[in-house]
Amino acid sequence: MRVCILGDNLTSLLLAKALTNNNVDVDHLTIKKSSKINFSRTIGITKSNIKFINKNIININKLLWKLNKIEIYTENLKEEVLLNFQNNKKQLFSIVKNFKFYQLLDKNLSKVKKYKKKNITKYNLSLLDKYDITINCDYSSSLTKKYFTKKIKQNYNSFAFTTIIQHKKIKNNIATQIFTKKGPLAFLPISENKTSIVYSITNISSQKEVYIKDLIKKYNFKYKIENFGNIESFKLNSSNLRSYYHKRVLAFGDLLHKIHPLAGQGFNMTIRDIKVLLEIIKNKSELGLPLDNSINLEFEKKSKHKNFIFSTGIDFVYKFFNAERQISNNVLSKSVQLFGKNTYLNKLFTNIADKGAI
Repeated sequence: MRVCILGDNLTSLLLAKALTNNNVDVDHLTIKKSSKINFSRTIGITKSNIKFINKNIININKLLWKLNKIEIYTENLKEEVLLNFQNNKKQLFSIVKNFKFYQLLDKNLSKVKKYKKKNITKYNLSLLDKYDITINCDYSSSLTKKYFTKKIKQNYNSFAFTTIIQHKKIKNNIATQIFTKKGPLAFLPISENKTSIVYSITNISSQKEVYIKDLIKKYNFKYKIENFGNIESFKLNSSNLRSYYHKRVLAFGDLLHKIHPLAGQGFNMTIRDIKVLLEIIKNKSELGLPLDNSINLEFEKKSKHKNFIFSTGIDFVYKFFNAERQISNNVLSKSVQLFGKNTYLNKLFTNIADKGAI
């Protein structure tokens, strides 16, 4: 089987490594772009997905900063914990620097015989005819604009601001999410003295660095901040693709689903999609069935409804807390707090966040 992957990003490299590990020949086509590396971008990966990556793709233990607890606060309750999730003080999920993960995969794939990376000037369908399937991970490609534009969309009228703060050394193994009046603010530890920050702010049109720093300082009650890294920003919206494939071209990654970053689940959804795709390929190979574009149809049938339900759930969480932060009293907050103390429900939600399903 020969597969073509389009796009130069973390998703395309992870997918290429997963496929070559399963004896699939991969041609990786990219269009050279002059874009700077975002050193402040981090991703959260759940425990079950880390286990899958380590076993089936590549060992990333050296890149991980392990966290064993998530604490959620709301401005309505000041510094009183609204919800907390933990797994008997064991690893709950981990934070990874995006560019470090990319570098690890890129270096490893350069030594893989079944992998070839080529820079080209333009994607077109005739160029892809020689492949059994093509997997499009390029959100801005010409193929995307032509064949993958029909989506269920939502504009959050928000920007996400990311940075890394350096602070006094502490035992830094608890992630913190604060639902402020301006929007959700996440503190995601990456070492004893560094923490990644993602702040999603509503009704703001552009980056105002001093303003963002002041807001972070206002809501920070844990860290003795020494300095801020560069502040990056991107517009927030959610989307779910209506059709996952066009002929032999399968959409993947952010093309399939984009969600609000408040729960840190976007990349975890992509990892779960890779699991499904590998299972389909393995099953067909074991049964002696042809590895062709029927894979695309089967992938859509197995993944589309699950992804939509999970995305809708994340959107509901955002809207709920968006409404909660606009209420002047704390009655709703106290109700959520009581709800979260139920041991069964707490474990249930922890399991859903880890595996994407009950």
